[in-house]
Amino acid sequence: MEQRHLGRTGLRVSRIGLGTLTWGRDTDEHDAAELLKTFWEAGGTLVDTADVYGDGEAEYLLGRLMDGLVPRRDLVISTKAGSVPDPDRRVDGSRGHLLSALDASLARLGTDHVDLWHVHAFDPHTPLEETLHALDLAVASGRARYAGVSNFCGWQLAKAATWQLAAPGARTRLASTQMEYSLLQRGVEREVLPAALDLGIGLLPSSPLGRGVLTGKYRGDAMPPDSRGASDHLAPFVAPYLDDTASRIVDAVATAADGLAVTPLQVALAWVRDRPGVAAPVVGARNARQLAAALSVEALSLPDEICRALDDVSAPVHRYPDHDWSTL
Repeated sequence: MEQRHLGRTGLRVSRIGLGTLTWGRDTDEHDAAELLKTFWEAGGTLVDTADVYGDGEAEYLLGRLMDGLVPRRDLVISTKAGSVPDPDRRVDGSRGHLLSALDASLARLGTDHVDLWHVHAFDPHTPLEETLHALDLAVASGRARYAGVSNFCGWQLAKAATWQLAAPGARTRLASTQMEYSLLQRGVEREVLPAALDLGIGLLPSSPLGRGVLTGKYRGDAMPPDSRGASDHLAPFVAPYLDDTASRIVDAVATAADGLAVTPLQVALAWVRDRPGVAAPVVGARNARQLAAALSVEALSLPDEICRALDDVSAPVHRYPDHDWSTL
């Protein structure tokens, strides 16, 4: 698999990443082992997790698999910290919480460092410079090789990156931002992606298949019994993309796939993989067969006319102040 630099850093990652959101909950150890082995054998390196996935079980499971199945040195391990199970405060970006969470992640993963460490979301109750200081300490101590943020809007990302570049002393440059991005969710193009491109920050799209909807599995009101849409705890995650607007986009993806003699999954994934600023979409899969289908996109490059057609049918409405006011 092709390797790409993550933003303006020396870290190289596979241009498709493996997500572990369901590991330790819906994905058991046997299936996780098959997924990781399939990914590794295809040349994949970037494996993304978080301390809250499966209440820590995803990290624990990944650590066990690295111990005997796939060499640690062959993987780029990315994890996140900051989300907390508190309905009154969903994010804790304090230095104390973040560094304690990192230590707990390392213990579960069975490693002395992660290659990439993200703050899971912006915390409005903690000074940003305190949150960023935790990143500096993590990198300076060797517990994290690179650092980034996740789910930061445009001004938050720009402020964080500018602080890291301008503040006195040794600062950790932000390597990446992880955000949802797909043909069904192009909101990052408004401010986040332009900021990331300008600042040299690599974008790691999550849910690049529109939470599974872009595969076409839900067309015509279908609801496969083994899908996320049929799952009690994941159905609300899928539901926002089961409307008429999404249906038109899914139909366009299916039409493009038919014309190219490939699958809708391949078309949707190739589109986001090759967008400007994207380093590696992070793909979740229930089993090795699904993952192999996603990894088969490696040989596919979409023709320009297909990309333009998909851009048009999925174009979000961006007006003032995103465009020159004098043209409105």
